[in-house]
This record gives sequence, C-alpha cells and structure tokens, in this order.
Amino acid sequence: MNNAETESELQKTMMGHLKADRRRKLILNLVILALLILAPAVIYATFLMKILCFALFAVAFNLLLGYTGLLSFGHAAFLAAGGYTTGYLLSSYSGLTTEMGIIAGTAAATALGALFAIVAIRRQGIYFAMITLALAQLVYFVFVQAPFTGGEDGLHGVPRGHLFGFIDLENNVAMYYFVLAVFVGGYLLVQRIVNSPYGQVLKAIKQNEPRAVSLGYNVDRYKVIAFVISAGLAGLAGSLKTVVFQLASLNDAHWHMSGEVILMTLLGGTGTLLGPVVGATFVVNLEYQLSQGPLGDWVDPILGAIFVLTVMAFRSGIVGEIQNFMRKNMS
Repeated sequence: MNNAETESELQKTMMGHLKADRRRKLILNLVILALLILAPAVIYATFLMKILCFALFAVAFNLLLGYTGLLSFGHAAFLAAGGYTTGYLLSSYSGLTTEMGIIAGTAAATALGALFAIVAIRRQGIYFAMITLALAQLVYFVFVQAPFTGGEDGLHGVPRGHLFGFIDLENNVAMYYFVLAVFVGGYLLVQRIVNSPYGQVLKAIKQNEPRAVSLGYNVDRYKVIAFVISAGLAGLAGSLKTVVFQLASLNDAHWHMSGEVILMTLLGGTGTLLGPVVGATFVVNLEYQLSQGPLGDWVDPILGAIFVLTVMAFRSGIVGEIQNFMRKNMS
C-alpha cells in the first residue's frame, strides 16, 4: 500500500470517528431534551426553571471563559441588568407584553456588555478580571441607589403576564416550557457559535493569542463580540429569572453571583457545551438540599471547598473528566 492509499484510509477513519462522535452527541442531546420535556411530571416546575435560568447563565459565561479564555468577575452585572430592566418595565407598563420585557432586558444587558468590553478587553489575565470586577461593583452600587430598582428591597410582584397575548404564564407548567424553549434556543446559539469559523478563531485566541495576531486576526474585535454575546445571554437568563420568580433583587448583582457562575462552569467543565448545564444543576440542587438541613449556614464554605477540590483534582470538570475517560477507553 502506497502513501496516498494510507493517507486516504487515515482520512476515512478520522471522518468515521467524527461522524460517530457527532451521532453520539446528537443522541445524548435528544435524550436530555426528552427528559427535560417530561421532567415537570415528577419535579417541581419552579425548581426546574431555576436550574434552567442558571444553566443558561453558565452557558453564556462559558462562551467567554471556556472558548475565548477570558475570566470575567463581573457577569453578575449582566444577570442583574437584564432582571431589573425586565422587572421594572413589566411592573410599570401594564400594556407591555412579557416577551417584549424580556427582549428589553436582554438588550440592556447587551449594551452594558458592550460598555464593559470597550473598557476591559485590551487587558489580559488578572488585569482583565479585576477591571470587570470593578465595573460590576460600580453597577452594583448604581442598583443600590437607583430609584427604579427598589434599593435593598428589590422589585417584588413582577407580573408574568401572557405570552403572545394568549398563553397564561401564571401557570407554572406553561411558564416552564417557555423557559425551556428559550434555554434550548440559547444553548443551540452557543453551540452554533463555537462550531462556526468564528468559534474556531476564538479557540485559537484562547490557545495562542500572539499566533492568532500573527495570522492577521483582529483579536480584540473577536473578543469584544464574544463578550457582548455572552453578556446578552446572561441578561436573558436574568430576565427569565425575574419573570419566573416575579422578583429582581440585589443578590443577582453581587460579586458572589459572579463567583457562583465561575464555580458552575469549572465544576461542569470549561470548554464543553454540556459542562455548564451539569455544573449549574449540581450547584443549584446542592444549595437547595443544604438549605433544607442543618448545614444551611454552611452553604458558602461547602461550595468554596468544592471549588478548591475541583481546581486541584478535577481541572477538566465533571463532563471533561468523563470525556477524557471515554477517549482513553476508545483509543
């Protein structure tokens, strides 16, 4: 067998592995979607909606950290911006539809993300992280003082309203399927982005930014776009969360929330599409279980210990470790 035939066989083998991998991922995604559709029959719908909101938040953050290599300590600002904007508009303007309130919240978070990106994107590493944290703290103090946020009391009694004018979102099951549809849309958008040529450039920037610059890419522009998209999706998650719980509070703007989404992403697995969803599910469920028992006052220390353990021993996260294990067994 000559070299050309050998190379052809290798290419066919690689294509076969890629197709099989895509088929497995498609089947897994369809199984998960089917379970999510059936879940309200056995699990409290509001709890499921909380998981989906935070899962979307983590998926948005992972686009920045897992695929672009930018660690933001200020993503709580976008979650809160979306939530407060949606909550205020739906509470103040009775004629505004729920979907328009959510779109407005997402737009506000996207605009805030663009402002953050313009200021912070030219810095790297710890400097970038600290700038985003400082900007987020400024936003937090604005929310504390602004009259439309309700200060420390937050916004209560935000109406859910009707979707498209006829679907009553006061019904928890109807609200759940709306949140599920939005989450699936956000997840598929991120999946499309990371598998596109644009996403390949983001991965190249994460792996070796100087090389990406030498190839002629305007890396700052790519990072700004990724940051803005991530901020917009985080704002969408915040808007959904406000409608679900009919509440917008300062907790969503606190730096602690930025740390929590980092934990969710690292625990599930950065640079994996499913990882942030798994991490968000684990963290939200763990917080709920601990709050119901005698360890309710120890939630933060326990989460901190899990964070340290993940960084030290499971750097690939839950999904990443499973993928590595499967690769070793298949090779």
